[in-house]
Amino acid sequence: MNKPQKTYPDTNRRATSPKSREQDSPAHATVSGAKINRRAADRLRAGHLWVYASDIESLSVPDEAAPPALLPVADSRGLLLGTALYSPASQIALRLISREAIGQQEWLQLLAARLRQAIARRKPMLDAENDACRLCFSEADDLPGVVVDKYAGLVILQLLAKGLDSQDVRDQCVKVLREELSPNAILERPDPRVRELEGLMAPATEPLYLKKASAKSSTQFHLNGFTFEYDADAGQKTGAFLDQRSNYAATRDWAQKLAAGNPNWSGRALDVCCYQGGFALHLAQVCSRVTGIDASHVSLEIAEKNLAANRTRLKGEVDWVAGDAFQILRDWSDAGERFDAIVLDPPAFAKSKRAVEGALRGYKELNLRALKMLKPGGLLVTCSCSHHVSWTDLEGAVASAAADASRRVRLLERRGAAPDHPVILNLPETEYLKCLVLEVE
Repeated sequence: MNKPQKTYPDTNRRATSPKSREQDSPAHATVSGAKINRRAADRLRAGHLWVYASDIESLSVPDEAAPPALLPVADSRGLLLGTALYSPASQIALRLISREAIGQQEWLQLLAARLRQAIARRKPMLDAENDACRLCFSEADDLPGVVVDKYAGLVILQLLAKGLDSQDVRDQCVKVLREELSPNAILERPDPRVRELEGLMAPATEPLYLKKASAKSSTQFHLNGFTFEYDADAGQKTGAFLDQRSNYAATRDWAQKLAAGNPNWSGRALDVCCYQGGFALHLAQVCSRVTGIDASHVSLEIAEKNLAANRTRLKGEVDWVAGDAFQILRDWSDAGERFDAIVLDPPAFAKSKRAVEGALRGYKELNLRALKMLKPGGLLVTCSCSHHVSWTDLEGAVASAAADASRRVRLLERRGAAPDHPVILNLPETEYLKCLVLEVE
């Protein structure tokens, strides 16, 4: 016998735009919820978690001035699809957290259980040489909008959805993190761009938790045995690029392999958009001279501290150049500079689908200049952290650059983010980092 399907109360008898609010009868005035179009319903049933504002057919909330954190979601026929975090100001208006109808207390219990599960998945990845990782990766851990990073004894929490912006959610996260990790401190670090898009309140500047009153917002952490400086009040993302950890090591290993089979390899390497020196330091274990380029003087100051902390582990010398990567690469390639290995790790060029065309021009230009400077048998590691730029897009940009540079490029490996940033096949947005490892003839 087929199980009867749950239905959603028909409180929205007239279809309205997502920005309008249904004015229904007093009998239904306290019932809130959203009905979505067929496209969005099919996407949720296929395993996705997002509903865009443009996909909402009708919406009812009991109080427009104080919208609820949670809303039931139904298809256009009124069949319940689940419960979602509600973000009235965001293009991503609904983020599904349950396939059932649940309330706030049930959600807080789910939050705690899923956060514990996410941490349990990462604990085997942590050891003395790797005491930093992403503990919770938002939708990839079935916790939309929740990001947690660990840097040694510091834990950084980000709440990136309006429906999470409550003291109850913060308290629940802190409770779980304390019990599972016993950190020295838990800090909340907002993302300014997301805060604006979601309409989030300014978070408190005080730490969410301190084990000791003397605990600091800065520390040292370790990736692949390297020591890195960390300051919660500086840097991009939550402070460091943990997602590149395995790619750092792979780049070093490929440079060593190609050097062994190339008698003309001199060991000169270039790390473009080096940030705080992750790729540069790993390359310096096997290369004789490494140069890092970045536009941020602050990032290069931290890179210099990281260099000092790891100098005894390095084979080669490392220097830093501050400036615009495009201009420097144009000048150097025109001047005939030559390298055995080049890494390109630029910031996200495409933060929307509309920006993809311009982003691909940028990727092509960087790769073209790198290809002109690479010696035969050289290593090119080229990355994109733009979700909207697909593998096909990135590979096409590199292939076009290779054609213009009259270079033959051999694909050695396709790589993504480190395992603490898992990819969920039903959620293509979780696969954002793309890394091509190439040998250039």
